[in-house]
Amino acid sequence: MKKLSCMLLAAGLSIGLMSTTVSAADLYQRRQSNEATFETLGEAHANAPGFLMSEYPSRTYVGDPALDEYPAGTTYVYRSAGMLNTTTAGPRMQTNLMVYTDQSFADKDEALAFITDLGLTKMADEAIGSVVLVTPIDPEAGFGDADQYAYYQLQSAMCNVGFSIRGEDSTTYYADAGYFGGVTYRYLIGIDGGATFINNYISTEIDYVGRIAGMLLVGGDMDKISEAASCVPVWLINAKDDVVQKYAAGNETDSTGRNGDDLLFYNSEHPLQQVISTTVDKVDLPACVQKAYDELFTKCLRVPVVKPGLNTASTEYRNYSFNQAPYSLGDRNALINDVTPDGIHVYERQDTELLSEYKTEDGEYVTTWYEFLPDEIVDGTAAEHSIPLILVNHGGGDDPIQAVDELGWLKLAGEKRVALVAERHTSENMNAAFGAPSPWYTLSDAMPVLVRHMLETYPQLDPSRVYVTGYSMGGGATNMCVYGDASLFAAAVNMSGTPIEHDPAQEEQFKELDMPMMLTTCTYDTATHFDSANGYIAEDFQMNINNYLSYNEMDTVEFDFETYPLSGFKGDTYREYMINDEYPNHTWFFRNEAGAPMVGLNIIEFIPHGLYQEYADLAWNWMSCFSRDPETKEIHYNGGLG
Repeated sequence: MKKLSCMLLAAGLSIGLMSTTVSAADLYQRRQSNEATFETLGEAHANAPGFLMSEYPSRTYVGDPALDEYPAGTTYVYRSAGMLNTTTAGPRMQTNLMVYTDQSFADKDEALAFITDLGLTKMADEAIGSVVLVTPIDPEAGFGDADQYAYYQLQSAMCNVGFSIRGEDSTTYYADAGYFGGVTYRYLIGIDGGATFINNYISTEIDYVGRIAGMLLVGGDMDKISEAASCVPVWLINAKDDVVQKYAAGNETDSTGRNGDDLLFYNSEHPLQQVISTTVDKVDLPACVQKAYDELFTKCLRVPVVKPGLNTASTEYRNYSFNQAPYSLGDRNALINDVTPDGIHVYERQDTELLSEYKTEDGEYVTTWYEFLPDEIVDGTAAEHSIPLILVNHGGGDDPIQAVDELGWLKLAGEKRVALVAERHTSENMNAAFGAPSPWYTLSDAMPVLVRHMLETYPQLDPSRVYVTGYSMGGGATNMCVYGDASLFAAAVNMSGTPIEHDPAQEEQFKELDMPMMLTTCTYDTATHFDSANGYIAEDFQMNINNYLSYNEMDTVEFDFETYPLSGFKGDTYREYMINDEYPNHTWFFRNEAGAPMVGLNIIEFIPHGLYQEYADLAWNWMSCFSRDPETKEIHYNGGLG
């Protein structure tokens, strides 16, 4: 079998030399094959199902009913080339730039020229995503109540990533979210009457403003009774003082400052919660849009981690995906043309040889992985063995890059100068049943090979600081990687993953090796992880903890949930704090005789099973305390988490 090695970057979808037994169709296609398009929303809604069924013939798509009665002639949609694969959660990270203006357009050409002149199409092309241009239903009266309902229809459809209706013999998927929608990167631009509409109808509703990662509002008014319902980073141009103060209150700002002529209001502990106020005689709209994008939009994201239905329980489309508010506001390390501003380069590797020995009974194996490399590795300036490496395993249905991003690893990689590698381990058979053979089952054998390949390929990577983690299905994969060869890893963090069966030979290694391991869950996790009805960790997680203790020759636990709620044990150290000032966070550690926190449990209250950008920091703060001697295989505890 010949080797296939290529990079699918934003500029194109080129495939290198193909194996005679593996075709491009057998490999993960992270991006759709579409050219850039500009349509009315009605056209996009009508065209989406047919296009996606041509991309994914084994699936049935229909238009999202939320848009069936959307007012015609008001809205236009630009899609960048190569939108993200909608059979995964990849479209969650598509950038959505939504523009509200009371300006009228004679036709589509004029509307396209408007957003192109603002620089928005270029932004969508570079980031992968869409531009949605919205005008009033009644041009003479301007935006009003009817436009607010239209906003709700549009929000419902665009955020509804991955939604399906399951019948006895078939599954039907809604098309619009995968065609032009997104979740994590939603930004609003309001111009004049559009700004007034956002002030009075969008910012006042937590379900709306709580999903927006950033806003640019040019001009506009705000009714005296209106108030901002949630924090949202916003740049206000020529806004009245009372409007500025309302957004400052919504962002819970406690500090002020100035950049040039721009006034700043911000929360000192959470600087993303900010209001920028500018007053100018003449507005250079394209320049303002570019500045808002560069200095605000590309710095902020929203991740839906609140309990589903919270603040949206009585809404019409309450059963839709991610119909929850407010989303958590977090730092974005924007991936533009496959590189972040702080110099993390993302490469897609597709190789039909390296891991071909480790196949499922259906013949599938890991052929695709993503490397996240700091500038210092790419340009060769990093010293040998100076950069830590983290293997990140994605969850069921996730795209590897999207999972890395939403868990906070992309941001952390830039801050800490860490390299990441994330494999694609889902079956490329879209009709495969849950639990059917997939490359996930090969990871105990395959991932140690991939880690060694990374260490050999990039001598700047530090073999003493290799770590492994993953969420959900990826948490189970984390266990599997450790069972495959624990001696490669200095620490492992299983995020909401179940125990994995392993054979005696895999267990045998722990007689010679210690293995620092940490487990995370949340109080609305799946029932096998956390027993929400009784308020404590479920049996699977009790099993995980005792397994981890036994690997380190430490006493196992007799769980007592009456004495020790949530965890069932006291542990040697315990910490409680508000994570991101949002949710109560509890952490317990068992320390060995040398005082090293070898086994940990972390529980976040009130959030459901899902990706959260705080997990990376939580994991790194613990795992970075450990290293493993590549020769002796001994674990070294470097202090911390006292």
